[in-house]
Amino acid sequence: MVRVCATNNFREGGLVVNGLAPIIAPLETEAIMSSAEQRIRQQLGGFIPDDLGVSLTSVDAIESLTVDDSTVHARIVLGFPIDGIREHLMTQIREHVSEVLGGRELALDLTAKIIPHRAQSSLPAMDQVANVIAIASGKGGVGKSTTAVNLALALQAEGARVGLLDADVFGPSQPLMLGLPDGTRPEVLEGKYFVPVDAYGLQTMSMGYLTTKQTPVVWRGPKASGALVQMMEQTRWHHLDYLLVDLPPGTGDIQLTLAQKIPVAGAVVITTPQDIALLDAIKGVEMFRKVDIRVLGIVENMAVHICSQCGHHEHVFGQGGGEKMASEYHTEVLAALPLSLRIREQADSGEPMVAACPDSEEAGLYRQAARRLAARLSLTEGGKRAFPKVTQH
Repeated sequence: MVRVCATNNFREGGLVVNGLAPIIAPLETEAIMSSAEQRIRQQLGGFIPDDLGVSLTSVDAIESLTVDDSTVHARIVLGFPIDGIREHLMTQIREHVSEVLGGRELALDLTAKIIPHRAQSSLPAMDQVANVIAIASGKGGVGKSTTAVNLALALQAEGARVGLLDADVFGPSQPLMLGLPDGTRPEVLEGKYFVPVDAYGLQTMSMGYLTTKQTPVVWRGPKASGALVQMMEQTRWHHLDYLLVDLPPGTGDIQLTLAQKIPVAGAVVITTPQDIALLDAIKGVEMFRKVDIRVLGIVENMAVHICSQCGHHEHVFGQGGGEKMASEYHTEVLAALPLSLRIREQADSGEPMVAACPDSEEAGLYRQAARRLAARLSLTEGGKRAFPKVTQH
């Protein structure tokens, strides 16, 4: 065994060893740091963000971690937008790892990086659009379009670049909900490309921009489906993380066209708790499953009525239906929204709840639902990026 004395010199069997302490000390320090880093990495990796539902380690979110005598430097990258909860998450993470820091300061960099995710049949993502999200319902009258516009605004509020396509060619309602005047038209480039209409910072396109309120669209299925494809592919979307597509209710030609020709990363199904609405919502879920489009979650509208006078809660349309359906189809309820007069009034006035009342309880529920759908999408495998378009001169 080698011993080191205070003079750093040691004699054994006629052999003199000089200066071992300066060599051994750094090795001991390195071992201590390595052990501390392992403990901190393990503790940090076990943190589970509420909206994600799984640990940081399981999604490989810790991009870098270094430890020195006084500071722990950590960089965490999540796959969904988090602007609205970044500070809250950082506080939670600091509390979670505090016991293993050993008196060190935590220098934490928490950010988000949104990538394209696998679409049905492994179709490549659209040019300039990372992820297409279908917003669907099995029947009309369940608040699908109101939910679509508020989810789009919520994703944007969380830091994502978002577009909204109103694919209900027979009854487009998004121009009204976005407060755009009748007669709003998109700019046309090169005689065939539409420039998205800006509304509250969203890039939007709708059949409502191409017709008037008094002009009904009387088309057979193939022509309506063709209009959807044209609006999708001939709109000059610009660098979108998410494009939300507000589908018409039901499971008809337009939905099938979307599934066959457009790369869809995921779908959200809107319903109400009543049995008849849930039956139709189940048909929508089944349709997406058959065409290999994952259902990211369910939004249950009109889940509870809260009396504006006394605050009494009453489940007018039933209770628990959305949770039961989510359990059966291995998805989750992203939000259960109340039967709210304000949500309806804000949509009808062209000032959606998330934009007009960002600090309201209802807006908070939409933002939570938006983060959860994006977080669930981030757990799926990455997809293919679109090939760049080649222009000949």
